[in-house]
Amino acid sequence: MALPTHFTLNNGENMPVTGLGCWMGEPGQGDRVYAMCMTALKLGYRHFDTASGYGNEEFVGKALRDSGIPRNELYVTTKLPNNLHGNVREGFDESLRKLDCEYIDMYLIHWPQAVAGSHPGPEGKTRVLAPDEFPTIIDTWKAMEELLPTGKVRSIGVSNFSISTLSQLLPHCTVVPATNQVELHPCLPQDDLKTFCDEKGILLTAYSPLGRPEPNSKLSLFTDPDIIFLAAKNNITSGQLVLNWAVQRGTVVVPKSESPERLAANFQLKKLTDEDMTALNAFHTQPGRHRSLLTFHRDDCTVFGWTYEQLGWNMTQGGVVSASRL
Repeated sequence: MALPTHFTLNNGENMPVTGLGCWMGEPGQGDRVYAMCMTALKLGYRHFDTASGYGNEEFVGKALRDSGIPRNELYVTTKLPNNLHGNVREGFDESLRKLDCEYIDMYLIHWPQAVAGSHPGPEGKTRVLAPDEFPTIIDTWKAMEELLPTGKVRSIGVSNFSISTLSQLLPHCTVVPATNQVELHPCLPQDDLKTFCDEKGILLTAYSPLGRPEPNSKLSLFTDPDIIFLAAKNNITSGQLVLNWAVQRGTVVVPKSESPERLAANFQLKKLTDEDMTALNAFHTQPGRHRSLLTFHRDDCTVFGWTYEQLGWNMTQGGVVSASRL
């Protein structure tokens, strides 16, 4: 039995369940991201996930235009940079200009924390905010809501929000975020966050759904014997298994690959048995497995200037990260 090709958001818009993540490991890499997007488009991808911070929106947009595929068949997600929380409209307009794609389907607050950046001042001039002037997530979300009447964006959402930060935001929302994009894979299934978001009508989107092990780490979803066994049992790759699991439990996935073979494989999904889903749901419960597989966590337990407590993330035994409720 086939899995769904789209999920319906809380505003009635449809979002393709599989997208292409356009973070290339460092900002920019325009020629590479252009080639990757063109390959993905030829293979049937229609959902592309980029961000101002990725530094390659122009090249993603160029690939979409050069493909000749009608705009209404494409789905484009991009994200607000942290330094423009105080000037959301400027950040949005700049992304739309670079993408040059008529409108944006999904615009996200990339991270809940603001950093020093420009803010409108008297007579149209901008000034740099001091730390005690940083907008709150509520301020930023209100500015996000003001984008919707322009018709230039179809849906708005958040990224890297926890139960704690969502709980701060939701009582003040006129528009409930359509999605929350977070790290999500069998090592970090985000069970509590998923339950919370399901109850609020917020669709989870999984970035790095295949994991991205730290350098020299022995933990990899592609080499884990349990993942390999289940993939072989289903006659699919380890990557396909993990993506099948994520979509089947009701989350959008935005994996990234430059390999035509892996791009094609990532786009082919089929339903797993209840038994296999149960095994994958329990994968993170084994010692040493419940953890983030990303590298932006600092030794002082901060991420881009915010502590885990501010982000609403827990530390589990062994010094690994969980994004569940504090």
